[in-house]
Parts: sequence; C-alpha cells; structure tokens
Amino acid sequence: MSKKTLNKENLQKLGSETLAGLVMDLVQGSATLQRRARMELSAAQGPKDVAADIRKRFASLRRSTSYIDWRQQRALVKDLDGLLGAIESNIAAVDASEAFELLWSFLQLAPSIYERTDDSNGAVGGVMAEAVDLIAAIAPRMSPDPKILAERILEAVAEAGYGEFDGIIPATAEALGTDGLDHLKQITEAWAAQPPTTQDLDRYAGYRFSSSPEEIAYRQKQGTKSIILADIADAQGNVDAYMARYSEEQLTYATIAPGVARRLLDAGRIEDALAIIERAKTAESAKSFRMSDDDLDKVYEECLEKLGKVTELKDHLWNAFRQNLSKRSLQKYLKLLPDFDDIDAERTALDFAETFPFIELAISFLIEWPAHERAAKVVLARANDLDGNSYHILTTGAAALEPQYPLAATLMRRAMVQDTLDGGKSKRYRYAARHLAECQSCDASIDDYGAFPTHETFVQALKQKHGRKYGFWELVEE
Repeated sequence: MSKKTLNKENLQKLGSETLAGLVMDLVQGSATLQRRARMELSAAQGPKDVAADIRKRFASLRRSTSYIDWRQQRALVKDLDGLLGAIESNIAAVDASEAFELLWSFLQLAPSIYERTDDSNGAVGGVMAEAVDLIAAIAPRMSPDPKILAERILEAVAEAGYGEFDGIIPATAEALGTDGLDHLKQITEAWAAQPPTTQDLDRYAGYRFSSSPEEIAYRQKQGTKSIILADIADAQGNVDAYMARYSEEQLTYATIAPGVARRLLDAGRIEDALAIIERAKTAESAKSFRMSDDDLDKVYEECLEKLGKVTELKDHLWNAFRQNLSKRSLQKYLKLLPDFDDIDAERTALDFAETFPFIELAISFLIEWPAHERAAKVVLARANDLDGNSYHILTTGAAALEPQYPLAATLMRRAMVQDTLDGGKSKRYRYAARHLAECQSCDASIDDYGAFPTHETFVQALKQKHGRKYGFWELVEE
C-alpha cells in the first residue's frame, strides 16, 4: 500500500504537531466539526468535562427556534448521533446514572426539535429510539429510587407529544424492579381517573372535532393508561393483565391477536393461544377486505407444532400456499413430508403455480423459488395477460430471466413500455426508454421470436401508434 494512502497508520506518522494543524484547518467554517473537536478535548480531561459540554449543547438546541430544512436536518441528525456516541463512549462506561440523566435530557429535546423540522423520513425519531435503546443497555447498572423513577416515567410518557418516550418502560423495567412497576401501575390508574386539567383542555380547545375537549382529553388519558399498563404487564410477565387492555372484539383483530397469542405461547398456554388465533382467523375470513394473515399464520403454525397436530399443520400450509403462492408456507410444508414424497409435492406445487390466476404473482413466486424455466414458460404462454403497470415485479423478473431466457425478459419489458405509452404516463418515459433499450440489447441473443414480433417490428408498431409522444422518442434517441 502506498505511503501516501489516507489511512490511520500513515497519518500517525505525520506527528502530533502536523496533525493538530490539519485538524485546525479542517474544522474552520464547520460548527459541527468544531463541536466534535471540543468534545474530544473534553473527553481527554474526563467524563465530567464531556458531560458539561453535552449539557451546553443541549441548552443551545433548546434555545434554537429557526426552521430546519431537509439539508440542515441531515447535519442535525449527525450532531445528535455524535452526542449519543459521546454519552455511550465517555460516560456510560464509568457512570451509568450520569449517562441516564443525560439521555433523559436528550429525549426531552424532542419537542423543540420536532416543532422546527419535518421528520417524515423518521431520521430524528430514529435517533430518539437509539437513546431509549441506550437507556435499556445501562439500566441494569443503575440503582435509582424505584418510586421516583416510576413517577418520572409517568410524567414523561403522559407529556410526550411525539412518542419520544415510547419503549421507556421496557427499557427501565430492571431498574424499576417489582416495587417500581407496582408503583407505576398505581399512580397511572390514579392519574387516569383524575379529571382533565386546564392545560389538557387548552391543548384541544382549538381543534375542530365533533367531540368536546373534555372527551378528547379523557380518551387520550385512557389510551396512554392502556399502553403503560400493557408495558407493565409485559415487564411482569402477566399475560392476563396484558390481555385486559383489549375487548373481546379487539382480540379478534389481525393486528392484535398475534401479539397476544405470542405472549400466551411464551407463558406455556398453548391452547389459549390457539383459541385466540382461531377466533381471529375466523373473523378475518368473514371480511370483504382482509389484512395480511402472515403474522396470524406464523403463530397458528407454532401452536399446531407444539400441540403435535402435524396433519392439521400440513393441511394449513398447503392451503396457505394455494391461496397466495406463499414461498414460506411451501418450504415448511415440504420439510414435513417423508423423503422422496417432497419431490413429487414440489413438482405438483410448481405446476399449480404456473396456472395461478394472477400471472405477476406466479412469475414472482417462480423466480424467487427459483424455477426460472417455469417462469419463462408462464411469460411466453400468457404474454397478453401481463400487466405492464406491475413494474416492480416485471423489472426484477426480466433482469433475472434475461441471461437464459431473453425472449421472456423482452416480453416483460415490452409490457411495461406499452403500458407507459398507452397510458400517457410521461413521468415513466425515462424508464420505458431504458426498457426499450434493454429489449434492443437482448435482440441479438434471441434466435427465434416465434409468434411474437421481432424487435424491429415492435418498434415500428410503437412509432405508428405513439409517434407523437416526442418526449419518449427523444429519450430513446439519446
């Protein structure tokens, strides 16, 4: 390796004086780098100096009022990540309690930051979640007063308007202990029973809802109470208390039942878990619009496995495969079969996939399995049924089939080109031009187009039908 290569080993050879000069040059004009350099200098003095610098930065962030656009947000997130890194590296290892206080203050910055930026990309929220994870890592080394910690948690969760304290109870469960969790439960129930404060009512007074501010505040309190009590029940391993937050109807929801059943399974209550899942599956099957049953199915299958109901499990897996060509279901089904029986069963399954009504799903499954020859066969046999608007599936499928089956890849790309032009989807012209170029590159590899038009004939037909779509043809000719 060259001695001029920029790496740590070569830079160390420059000596401290030269490196210090380089650092000074680099940090000029960059507030972020200057803060990082000062933080490193503080770290050399000890954790107290680092903590003092971090608190100064927190104060600066709280005072800021200017709007943060997407470019500035990237720098802010990097700055926040750096603060977390400093807490973890320089403070948490030597003083868990001090690190906890800093992380708590970090989370309390959330409202002032969220109010000044658009976090639709979740970048700021991600950093806040990392802070909670770091609290979970240091909590076992803390020895706080459990009741005082419980009261802090209730106040923080009740006031959190941006979900910044989500997960704080599981994160601090070990530090809370039995006494702290019991106290948190008691004060949460007492808090939820109190009438809304003037501050609560003012928060909703300006909103145009059909409900009154009192009703909204009450529902908010009950919702927060439900979440807190559920987290406490989880921390205490009390499945029944966790279930108590839901009505009988809610326990049939596909979004709720799997989580409840999972907890029952972990508690060894397999029959109860199965009953929950079966009721939810029955409720879902009666709906005209059904949610994805994947989570329900996974817990259902585990219940059947633990109960030794192999025949029922195999029937379920086969039916699940036939409904939506689930790769996971078929793989699991084949593993339950005796040797050699699985070979015939796989052949039957792939035959079924070839005739599946939804051609794009069939192609996607056969490519992913993988069974590329069968996927190409489906494309050639049902080319007129291809939906060019399913561009995610067709683009991926064409790339996978092109090396061995260039005609099938070409037909998939043609479908996307035709869909774009027939629909006048000008925003997709660039993609369509690229697909047409890919068809051109495949042309030399196709010996026989069979009943399908050659590339030249296909292009001529496009020009005749869509010759006035100049934006597209300009891209083709680039």
